[in-house]
Amino acid sequence: MSARTFRRGRPVLASAALVALGSGALAASPAALPSPAAGLNILVVGIDSRQGVTPREKEKYRLGGKGCDCTDVMMLVHISAKNDRVSVVSLPRDTLTGFPAGHRDQRTRAQHGAHQAKVNSARTEGGPAFTLETVERMTRTPVHRYLEIDFRRFIDGVNRLEGGVPICTKVPLKDPVTGLDLPPGTKKAEGGEALQFVRSRRADGKLDFGRMQKQQQFVVNTLRKVRTELTDPAALRTFASTLRGTARVERGLSVTDLLTLATRLRNLTPSRTEFATVPVSGLKDVTGVGSAIAWNEKQAAEVFERLRADKPLPKAATTPTSTVPQGLGEYRPIPGASLLCA
Repeated sequence: MSARTFRRGRPVLASAALVALGSGALAASPAALPSPAAGLNILVVGIDSRQGVTPREKEKYRLGGKGCDCTDVMMLVHISAKNDRVSVVSLPRDTLTGFPAGHRDQRTRAQHGAHQAKVNSARTEGGPAFTLETVERMTRTPVHRYLEIDFRRFIDGVNRLEGGVPICTKVPLKDPVTGLDLPPGTKKAEGGEALQFVRSRRADGKLDFGRMQKQQQFVVNTLRKVRTELTDPAALRTFASTLRGTARVERGLSVTDLLTLATRLRNLTPSRTEFATVPVSGLKDVTGVGSAIAWNEKQAAEVFERLRADKPLPKAATTPTSTVPQGLGEYRPIPGASLLCA
């Protein structure tokens, strides 16, 4: 087996897993991975959980104390029916939404009444199943599978790639909260530094919008690295098995699902991927919720209508559609190839 297949005796990341951030596949799905006529939709979430992270790692990478188990990363990944195109739409974690009455809090078991909230708290209140329901309700788009990662899985996943994953920036990035300190240019980041990169939202003045852009860049560069390095099917299965965990989650991706995705997408290149953040109209302060992000409902509806129809994302509007300062809330789809680091 080649050195490119294993690092320190561990298999590298599976290309299927990296379609959606590259790690954290959950427990067995109830049925084989479907092939919907209008394409496959996967909800990918990154959870703020420090379970399994060592005290040294917490200090070195400035991971803070107790996590909230909320979803600080949310990506709706659409794989075309022909498996020749992937569209990824990031959903801001601070998106304002409404939770209906009747769901049971997974922490206290108390039943909630209807209330407004930020979308990232759906998992905290109701778990993965409620997160799925919330995203489907907001986007009016069916979600066929679910994948989530935490800090531990992310670090371990990136560390299994030889030399880490390329990250790049045209301007210096220095974030006092995460500890990220990058000069202009490209470098390979291993697990901890990669986590600092995808978590950073204070390094460039773009707040959570900039963080979503970093996450999208990271996905593209990880996909390219995995596609060129992964050569052994046995390594793929072994690695997928280590990622899937033991929890049984509604519509969770299984090891078999990951292997199926790897086969379906074996010819996918960055030029056949596209990334965007859901159209945003502006920011608003809501009592009991705080500062939240409101979607541009008309434009967002068009984006999800295109996904449901298995079509490429719509083009950006020719006139401003958001009141977020610096144009950060404007909807601008980006070809995946343009996010590659040199």
